[in-house]
Amino acid sequence: MTPTTETMVGIGGAAESTDMVLNIGPQHPSTHGVLRLRLVLDGERITHAEPVIGYMHRGAEKLFEARDYRQIIMLANRHDWLSAFSNELGVVLAVERMLGMEVPARAVWTRTLLAELNRVLNHLMFLGSYPLELGGITPVFYAFREREVLQNVMEEVSGGRMHYMFNRVGGLKEDLPAGWAARARAAVADVRSRMDRFDDLVLGNEIFRGRTRGVGPLAPEAVHAYGVSGPIARASGVDFDLRRDEPYLAYGELQDTLRVVTRQEGDCLARFEVLLEQTHNALDLADACLDRLAELPPGPINQRLPKVLKAPEGHTYAWTENPLGINGYYLVSKGEKTPYRLKLRSASYNNIQALVELLPGTLVADMVAILGSLFFVVGDIDK
Repeated sequence: MTPTTETMVGIGGAAESTDMVLNIGPQHPSTHGVLRLRLVLDGERITHAEPVIGYMHRGAEKLFEARDYRQIIMLANRHDWLSAFSNELGVVLAVERMLGMEVPARAVWTRTLLAELNRVLNHLMFLGSYPLELGGITPVFYAFREREVLQNVMEEVSGGRMHYMFNRVGGLKEDLPAGWAARARAAVADVRSRMDRFDDLVLGNEIFRGRTRGVGPLAPEAVHAYGVSGPIARASGVDFDLRRDEPYLAYGELQDTLRVVTRQEGDCLARFEVLLEQTHNALDLADACLDRLAELPPGPINQRLPKVLKAPEGHTYAWTENPLGINGYYLVSKGEKTPYRLKLRSASYNNIQALVELLPGTLVADMVAILGSLFFVVGDIDK
């Protein structure tokens, strides 16, 4: 009998599509800080995306309950480390609302001025770092030079470079230094004179436009569904800005200067364009605040507070248009010197959820472009 030979052919995974699970982060050059993305891939295309958060485990909301109303400002200062002044502001506005406290006019206008300078500092970081993620190294050097000009005036007035700790319940820590307003005005003019570099270097770059135009479009329906806010929402045509629609501080008197920038495309390019135009407008608002401060008569910058500050029993909600979007502060008091509960609604936490909608169907190569265009801070997610 003639012996037979059996041959086994292994066709492997080539016969049908095979999904691969890829973890980006929590420590990876393509992520911002300790964010982890769990991606399911079909070849080079993303079929499912899940942001995995919690690696910073800050626990700020629980810590609020063990600090008095002066101490919680320090905790709230840090969740979005690029928007420290604005973070402080939201907390003190909530406490002042609970107390029914009127803040001196000089403090109101100074707060508005510093909030807009802080907005410029925040936006400049992303205007420089986003092109860096797409291969353009030059813009980040220009961005940091302009940031340094404004950091100098912020440091002079508060003593801090990132965590200013300048807000107080009832106003601000102290009045502005002598001659500071003139130096701040010169710094604003200096930065404005060089902002066209971002138009020339970034928006005028065909590679940048090729990597961002039409990439990662976010529909207005998804903006509402996920609670997305700030520049990302306005880039998708959602025309909402608390500074105009529910004015706080001095924004009600700045409506002629305030311009809410929107786009309809909702893609990565639109988000960058909104951020850039908002930076220009924030510089204009800062100038308007300096003009008004020059007209105000001398007066107090804060209210005198009792040695032990206690908010009356009850609850209140305050929200602000932070640089990255809407921040909300739900404060519950039992009449003690510490909050019973202070719930923080941070902009980045909601904005990052949109990745579930944006990434599926896109290529892995576009993931970095989409991720960078959401302009978030991980501490603002893991609050």
